[in-house]
Amino acid sequence: MNIIELTMAEIASLFLMPVLVILAVMFAYAFYELGRFGFEWLMRAMGRKKEQPLNRFWAKNPQADQQEVELQLLRQLEPLRLVSRIAPMLGLVATMIPMGPALMAVAGGDFQGVANQLTIAFAAVIIALLAASMTFMTLSVRRRWLLEELKALVKAKAVQRPAKSELTAA
Repeated sequence: MNIIELTMAEIASLFLMPVLVILAVMFAYAFYELGRFGFEWLMRAMGRKKEQPLNRFWAKNPQADQQEVELQLLRQLEPLRLVSRIAPMLGLVATMIPMGPALMAVAGGDFQGVANQLTIAFAAVIIALLAASMTFMTLSVRRRWLLEELKALVKAKAVQRPAKSELTAA
């Protein structure tokens, strides 16, 4: 291997530990969000409308218009969307980095080294896919809930506030 190839291999290996740490954080976040999702599902099943996030936002910000509430909806969904999309990519990165040393170990006959590297690679991709799956499921259902909630809020606010045509007609 020439100097460029060695340098690139060394740079790539530097990213393994940070990627594994980020994947561990994403996995913990996915479990946290899954717990929040379960609690929110329970509150919705019990009919506790006050527990709905957009209702709380609009109660705290009565001057907010529909666009501000939609922006709040996007803010709530963004972390879930990011984790569900980024985790698989980082899982692939964490899978590919140990493959180089594993192949080198095969060439050297070090089958214990191969096993160690492949364990890291497969564990990383499994953790990443689990984190992505949990957050994607939570994102999908929560998006529907929030859009239903937004629709109901807009409808309720339209009834409470007179339409512009009613104001100009008076």
